[in-house]
Amino acid sequence: MSKYQTVIGLEIHASVLTNSKVFSPSKNSFSEIPNSNVNEIDLSFPGIMPSLNKEAVRKALKMSMVLGCVCPDELLFDRKNYYYPDLPKGFQITQVTKPIGINGKVELYTDNHEFTVDIHDIHLEEDTASMDHYDYYTLIDYNRAGTPLVEIVTNPCLSSGKEATCFLEFLANSLKYCGISDADMKKGHMRCDVNINLKDEKGNYITPKVEIKNIGSISYVEEAVKYEVNRQIKAYETGCEELVQETRRYDEDTNTTIRMRTKVDSVDYKYFVEPNIPRIKIDKNDLENIRKEIPTLPNERLKRYIKEYNLTESEARSIIKDFDLSEYYEECIKLEINHKTAYNWISTNIIGYLNKEFLSIKDIYLTPKRLKEIIDAINSGEISSKQGKELFNYCLNEQDEPINLIKKYNLKQMDNSNELEQIINNILNNNPQLIEDYKNGKTNLFGYFIGEVMKQTKGQANPVIAKQILNEKLK
Repeated sequence: MSKYQTVIGLEIHASVLTNSKVFSPSKNSFSEIPNSNVNEIDLSFPGIMPSLNKEAVRKALKMSMVLGCVCPDELLFDRKNYYYPDLPKGFQITQVTKPIGINGKVELYTDNHEFTVDIHDIHLEEDTASMDHYDYYTLIDYNRAGTPLVEIVTNPCLSSGKEATCFLEFLANSLKYCGISDADMKKGHMRCDVNINLKDEKGNYITPKVEIKNIGSISYVEEAVKYEVNRQIKAYETGCEELVQETRRYDEDTNTTIRMRTKVDSVDYKYFVEPNIPRIKIDKNDLENIRKEIPTLPNERLKRYIKEYNLTESEARSIIKDFDLSEYYEECIKLEINHKTAYNWISTNIIGYLNKEFLSIKDIYLTPKRLKEIIDAINSGEISSKQGKELFNYCLNEQDEPINLIKKYNLKQMDNSNELEQIINNILNNNPQLIEDYKNGKTNLFGYFIGEVMKQTKGQANPVIAKQILNEKLK
């Protein structure tokens, strides 16, 4: 165990799913044609006034509730002032005085370890334009300028890269569960900055805070934290490198962090209240209606799947990462399918089929009710487990009811003991040497005999009855 304590705080930006931008009616959608989703407000023509997007506000408030934040009694926006080459106004409309949520708390679980993430605040703001830099010039695409973002800022309360990635996974899943954002870091829907420094055993800070900007995926966050912690420890103990407050970036090719710039003092953004957006009272009934839209969240499902349904943590996480998949699993449990059985069918057969066909679980013909019919047919002995897999494929490919397909393909398990005994007698009569080998200690031949029974009955033999008969014959 390290004698140093790692201290991590996160700043996450997530794009918000809306039809239009946060302060203008321009389309909020990706376009390969530069500067096509823009209007006078985005380009800051003289005399323009911002027009607040109600849906962006609703979704930001919803995320505030997900994170257990205190919501404000009114909406208030501020101007953040410094040189923005990628915002033609020269300032950003954001929230500082009264964020959309403050003082949140989320309880999470990873590696048999529970921890709490303290949320400093969540605020709604506009994104900047995108810039392409060349040797002697820069091109600016204003399609992204003004798209709605929620920025989520944690307190420095995390103690490892594992905790940081666990929170980011929770955040991404929650944003998707609630329809707030696509939250795909690889596509730029979510961006993460990580602040890291170290404390000694007495709780005193021994290294300055380092910010790692715009990490491109959740998995890279853990790698970046690991490298940066080791770098700071080595520099502190050996003096091989001066430790300063700075901004670094993560290089995914070398798994290292690289200095971008040093920070002497914090920047003075000269915030003041945005004069062109009036204060707007937030109705308590609206807040309650938004709260009712929030589904059971991924952290709550994870805990229940592990403690009540006896799934492992990795099994539970594989289900909760997709809201529709988790809803499918929940419906299976409501139909009283065994928790583990439902998971096994979903994780192997169903997910395999979805990946092969490039489908979503919402598109699949095999509803939880139809899956239950297949499982019940296997459990009752009506069909074998092998026939159950065949029935599964027939059901998906032909999109017909399991009961009809059982009749159509004569998927009945052979459990007539007289008929099975005759088949087993023929197999044994044709293999006297193998019988002798079995009785001389080669007990693995039992599996060979069962295989022959299944082969001759085309998988229809009841394996339990077949084993009983075979055991008697080989005594």
